[in-house]
Amino acid sequence: MEKKINFLYNFWNLVIESAPWLLLGYFIAGLIKQVIPTQWIEKQLATPGLLSITKGALIGAPLPLCSCGVIPTALAVRQAGASKGATASFLVATPETGVDSIAFSYAILGPVFAFARPMGALFSAITAGIAVNIFGQEELTQSAEKPTGCCSSEKSVEESATRESFPERLVMALQYGYGRMISDTAKWLVIGLVAAAAMTTFIPESFFLLWGNGLGAMILMVIAGLPMYICATASTPVAAGLLFAGVSPGAALVFMLTGPATNIATMGVIKEQLGLRSLVAYLASVIGAALICGLLLNAVYAAVEWPLQLSNMTHGETFPIWRQVMAVVLSCLVLRVWLQPLLSGEDKLAEA
Repeated sequence: MEKKINFLYNFWNLVIESAPWLLLGYFIAGLIKQVIPTQWIEKQLATPGLLSITKGALIGAPLPLCSCGVIPTALAVRQAGASKGATASFLVATPETGVDSIAFSYAILGPVFAFARPMGALFSAITAGIAVNIFGQEELTQSAEKPTGCCSSEKSVEESATRESFPERLVMALQYGYGRMISDTAKWLVIGLVAAAAMTTFIPESFFLLWGNGLGAMILMVIAGLPMYICATASTPVAAGLLFAGVSPGAALVFMLTGPATNIATMGVIKEQLGLRSLVAYLASVIGAALICGLLLNAVYAAVEWPLQLSNMTHGETFPIWRQVMAVVLSCLVLRVWLQPLLSGEDKLAEA
């Protein structure tokens, strides 16, 4: 019983700690969606070469798209004439990081991770774009239909936001940030928070220490993250739980870089749109770049002797009322994702 109480305590503390940053990140995500239209992205990436690969990484890094939501946008980019490398770079950078996940990383993991994560994502994306351009250049591919389901209607907001006034755009930004973005990430955010609290509560530190803190632990994180569908925001509390359980900073970074960028849906689209050789180059470069970043981060922590700044799940801490209120607000927004379909279904039954 004590373990269960500790789990609930850790889970709620993590929600309180993360709520202000998540709400801020979702708001900024909505603003970015209004400022950066998909058509502009397609135009920037239409010219092949290293410049478009770099642009793909720089444009994709702050965009508020989850691991699945990036797929329709990437398909539009590719069909607009973007090179394979630019498409791959965009596909890596966009789900690996974003304004919401950077803010969340700062709150949960500290400033070092908040800086290392986007830098690792940019390096990984540019590496993947160059590799795909080199090894997949001559391969014939088949066109794929836009996937349905998870985030297939991503073009929604900016198409109807071409000439609205500033107040209307602000309302649409709020609707996107606290509506679509939370809807797309709610399930995986909850899974990430539960996993982080569970690892902290139930898994002894010695379990992960058996794998060491070097390359072996990072390869284990690659194996764990490779098939997983997890967005950048949801991977943050999981990484925090891993760090609390004894995993090295580099291994946690490897998980945050490979998990969002290598899920099954993304790999299927890459194979159909860019070809099998491009998929192999994509996976090899993403994994290789993540391992390099992980080893580099471990070396930096060892050289500078930085302490890990894990600010969540500390017993005895009293959070201010405003943070608890924001945690309740975030919880209500997430619960609405599941309750709204049920309520609409009841309304339809009542009408019938």
